[in-house]
Amino acid sequence: QLQLVESGGGLVQPGGSLRLSCTAAGVTLDAYAIGWFRQAPGQGQERISCINNSDGRTDYTDAMEGRATISRDNAKNTVHLQINNLKPKNTAIYHCATDPNKQNGRTCLNQYDYWGQGTQINVTT
Repeated sequence: QLQLVESGGGLVQPGGSLRLSCTAAGVTLDAYAIGWFRQAPGQGQERISCINNSDGRTDYTDAMEGRATISRDNAKNTVHLQINNLKPKNTAIYHCATDPNKQNGRTCLNQYDYWGQGTQINVTT
């Protein structure tokens, strides 16, 4: 059973940066396209970035373009999401996700059925 684990969240002041990590035990993450999502209080899941499993192609939402970088560290079986210039409205639980059965060769999958428990980012003064 694929289990994803996120880490790296925390409390940060506006304008600060954090690097989130997504790892898994028992599977090699570079075999899968990975997506990062966030869920702000009272809102639904929002996809913010993806990385594919072939040539490293990435995708970002407009809100994250220029402020986020998704990358792989295959030696550590980890996918990172670096977020800079954090804003209070970025306060949310951040999840990574994938689905071994829905890999379609694209950067972002059409469906994600395997999720980590999430890591909380709080942006506040």
